Order: sequence, then structure tokens, then C-alpha cells
Amino acid sequence: MQCPLINIENLSVFAANKILVEPISLQVFSGKPVTILGETGAGKSLIAQVIMGCLPAGLSYSGKIEIAGKSTSAQQRQALWGQTLAMLPQEPWSALSPAMKSQFQIQEVFTKVLSWKSDKSEHRTDEILDRLGIQQARDKIPTQLSGGMAQRVAFAAATAAGAELVLADEPTKGLDAIHKNSVVSMLQLQTQNGGLLTITHDIDVAEKIGGEVLVLRDGKLVEQADCEQLFTHPQHTFTKKLIAASPKNWPQQPKQNKWQGQPLVQLKNITKQRQGKILFENLNLDIYPGQILGISGESGCGKSSLGDVILGLLSPDAGTVAWNKDIVAKVAPAHLKQKLYQDPVASFAASTSLKQLCDDLTKRHQLDQDEFMALINQLGLNQSMLERNAEGISGGELQRLALARVLMLKPELIIADEPTSRLDLITARQITELLVHFAKSQNCALVLISHDLDQLDKVCDSHLVLSAG
Repeated sequence: MQCPLINIENLSVFAANKILVEPISLQVFSGKPVTILGETGAGKSLIAQVIMGCLPAGLSYSGKIEIAGKSTSAQQRQALWGQTLAMLPQEPWSALSPAMKSQFQIQEVFTKVLSWKSDKSEHRTDEILDRLGIQQARDKIPTQLSGGMAQRVAFAAATAAGAELVLADEPTKGLDAIHKNSVVSMLQLQTQNGGLLTITHDIDVAEKIGGEVLVLRDGKLVEQADCEQLFTHPQHTFTKKLIAASPKNWPQQPKQNKWQGQPLVQLKNITKQRQGKILFENLNLDIYPGQILGISGESGCGKSSLGDVILGLLSPDAGTVAWNKDIVAKVAPAHLKQKLYQDPVASFAASTSLKQLCDDLTKRHQLDQDEFMALINQLGLNQSMLERNAEGISGGELQRLALARVLMLKPELIIADEPTSRLDLITARQITELLVHFAKSQNCALVLISHDLDQLDKVCDSHLVLSAG
């Protein structure tokens, strides 16, 4: 009988007297992937941290963790990093040395962990880069890599020493469809040679990887089944809700193709380059009040740059951006255009309480404080969270608060730049529905920049696809 690479029995995670993860058991065998699926804050990453032996200070766990049939402590599991256990983190850039070329990040594993000589390490590194299709990353540092390529370099470095079991924590978070598929293919390759435990909020990723799926909610295992069975015949109410929150399962919104009156903003023959590379050339675009426009394309193709050109945050190299003079004359600049950013944490000053930031907004723009608090309640936020700083709040909560700030200004145009790419499916659907409802009810133009083609197809009136170069 095959011995599991890892056997977990009744694992629980605690913070003081609070249970963060209720008892959970699972086994991972070579060639049989396991995926833990759930919302942000469900406790998925805590399980991975326990397995790797790096649970944050102040937290503790109970239960048994066996590696290759032997019971292990946290210290013993740390000693297995590289050759037995490997972790693929959420943010590959934070796991890679920022100033080191990709080839050396991988070679260092061979020389430091396996004590190989440099020529052998270099040869093996080239083989790995070829196998993963990222030879072009060889002489680049992490900041010169796309998200998908950085994730594959991180995978190569993490598994170079021959780890049998790989833990992938939200490995496709924030990636466009093409790069997401390349990372999934890489993970599928891992299942041919060893074990894979994936942590994700992305149903599409879980379906493509296959194997066994465990659904976690608020630290509690609610359903566990074979992938095909779980997605075709879900049993638990939450699993059904999670599946329904996938954009491909959203109801189709009616599309409007004809617009009356003058555009809110017109782009004529817009050209923009970055580091000598043409992002878009002679681009013409009209955006009307109440229109929901989707913009998609590969990472690095210029989606965010186009959004910034529309907002006036970035100047085009050629062409003109003309706003409707009648509308501009009626509204203050802050009520004309606003941007909702991809990373909600970066939208708030880290050292200031959220309440102070919100108070500053309402005072500066003479907004109704009671109306703002009512909107916060409508968005499902607890007012007590305002006493904390941004670092103490989940990404989903912060993005809803960022949305509240934008909606309170009642702008004529909102540029939403990947506003849901870092959120779990249920929160992402809530944010998208709120944006669409506001745009339709307030006759506000909404430009939704996203790598999720299903999302754009379901909610947008029109869709602009940018291609790299």
C-alpha cells in the first residue's frame, strides 16, 4: 500500500483562546493532487504554515503531521525544506531576491543545498528553464518578469533540490488568463513527479488541477470530495454559493450598444510607449455616461497605462484626450473621475486610522457623514473596523472601503483597475455587482480593467482587447 507523502490528522490552529482552524484531516499521495478551496480569511494559508513549520508567533496548533510515515515537529519540518517540502508563495516577487538574476536564484539551490559545483548547477538550471518554458527569464531580475514568469521562476527555485511535496499558496492570484494557465500547467507537471497541495480561492484552478478538493469556511471543513463530484453535485450550501460566485456562473447583464448624446470622454489617435515598446498606437475610443467598458489583455500590454491616460495621470505620446466641456463645467475635479486600485492596501496610508482617513475625505469634499456610514453598512462593513489601520484589515474589507470612498464622491467616471483580482470569488462578485449597480443607477461611466474574460462578458456593454505590442 502506498504511503502518503504527508498525513495530517485532526489539525487545529489557535490564537490565545480562539480556534482559527477546526480539526481537519487530509492525506497527499504522489500523483494525487489535493486542493483546499475557500474564501479569504478561511484559514487556508494557516494550514500551509503549520505544514511548513513556520506558524506566526502567537499562534499554536494541535494534531499530528506525518511526513513519509514519520511524525514530525515544526523544527523537523523546517529541516525538510527544499529536498522534501517546498512552498510556492502567493507573491513570487517577495520570495525571490530582488537584485539577483533568475538563473542564479535557481543555481544557488544546487550549490547551497546540494553542494553541487557551479558548472553542473548551471547546466541543470538551463534544463529546468527549458522544461518550464522560461529560458528568456534567465538573465532577468524579478522586477523585469511578468507575474506568471516570476511564479515559474519561484517554482523552479523551490523545487530544484528535489522536493517531493509542493505547497502552492494562491499560485495564480492576480495573473491574467494566459499566465494563469501556464502556472496551472506547471503544477500539473508537479503531480506527475510528486505530491501537490494547492490553496486557492479560484474554482477554475481547482477544477483544472483535479484530484481531491476540501472546502473551508471560517476555519471549518464543510465539504470534502473528488473534484468532479464536488463541482457537479455540491452538497453544502456554502459550496454551492462558492460555485455560483465564479464569473462564468454569473447571470448575464443586458448589454447596451447604442448611446445617445455626446461622449463623456473621447480618445483620438492615442499612442503610448514604455521603455521603447509600443503599448497602443492610434487608438480611438469614445466613453459615454452610463457605459460599462471592459478592457482586457495580457499582463504588461498597457491596460493600466490606458486607464491612467484616460484619467490624465499619464500623458499620451501622441493623440488627444477630450472631456465633455458641459459636464466638466458642472462638477468639481474629484467628482469628475476616480480610480479604484488593484491593491487595496496601497490605497490607504499605513500609519493613519481608517476613521481619520474617512473623516478627512468627508470634510475635504463636504460629504454627509451619516450617508457615508450608511454606505459602509450597506457594503457589509462593521464600523468598528475604522478604528484600525489598513494593515489590520482583510483585502476584501479594504477594497469595499475603498469602493465606499469612490462612490461617496459620485464621480462621472470610475476606472476600476483589476479591482477584484486579489479577492475571493464571493467578495469579488459583491464588489463587481456594487460597481455595476452604481454605474447604471447614477449614469456613471465605468471602465473595468480585468484579466477575467468571463467577468467582462457578463457585465460589460462593450469590450476592448489590448494585445502586447
